[in-house]
Amino acid sequence: MKSFFEKKSSEFLEYLKSLRHLSDSTVSTYSLNLFEALNEIGIEKDGDVFEFNLIPYRTKLINKKKKTIAKKISIIRSFAAFLKDQKINVLLVGDEPVRVPKTLPKPISNGYIKEALEHCSLEEKVLIFLIYGLGLRISEVSNLKLADITADWVMVLGKGSKHRSIPVLKEVRAVLDEFIAKDKPKEYVFEKDGKKLSENSLRYRLSKVFKRIGIKATPHQLRHSFASDLLNNGGRVADIGKLLGHSSLGTTEIYTKLNGSYKLKNYLEAHPLCKD
Repeated sequence: MKSFFEKKSSEFLEYLKSLRHLSDSTVSTYSLNLFEALNEIGIEKDGDVFEFNLIPYRTKLINKKKKTIAKKISIIRSFAAFLKDQKINVLLVGDEPVRVPKTLPKPISNGYIKEALEHCSLEEKVLIFLIYGLGLRISEVSNLKLADITADWVMVLGKGSKHRSIPVLKEVRAVLDEFIAKDKPKEYVFEKDGKKLSENSLRYRLSKVFKRIGIKATPHQLRHSFASDLLNNGGRVADIGKLLGHSSLGTTEIYTKLNGSYKLKNYLEAHPLCKD
């Protein structure tokens, strides 16, 4: 029975890659976790229903962080949903939700970002500008094509194959033009030997830049800095959410970490009793 679901899991991974356009690294994560789960969960058939008993697997994961457990279980849920779409009845046993505290990456201060920009190559500068200047995910940077860039806009294919348009800042446009003229990429902005650079390659390049000034930094932190700086300078949450490619306003409010002082400022400006 498990061999049947191992075959189905391969189809599921191909679906994630071909139809949902998830990155290679994300599909690899799904693959490792899914096959790990299939080796641990109990699978029994009751009539035309396959029961996936998650309790043995969750017992094995009990000492892991809640966030890790939640991610691993969510992959099984996604697989079960895929099977149901193929008319295979699956019941998940022991699928209680994992309550994960909502944590955020610490944003990088604007001063550190400016310092990093003074100690980087043109290629590294473009990388920082695309994440901090446009709010792109590292996967979106890796997949960014020259054809996606116009004089004033960048077309981005984000999560869930959703497209969004982001206005290009004048400074970003100038650095991009200089880099393209110098490096002469054929299809993707970041290439090597005619192939796009992977997310891991770009992530490593970014970490090296900030390491030079003595701090650790990730692409996600830099994207968080983009959102936080816009918010703190008066940007509207709804607009920031669209730039980030969020599907819900709630996600943006969590991501940008609305602080008390910002809420108070808006309250004092908006309430009729606070106006002259």
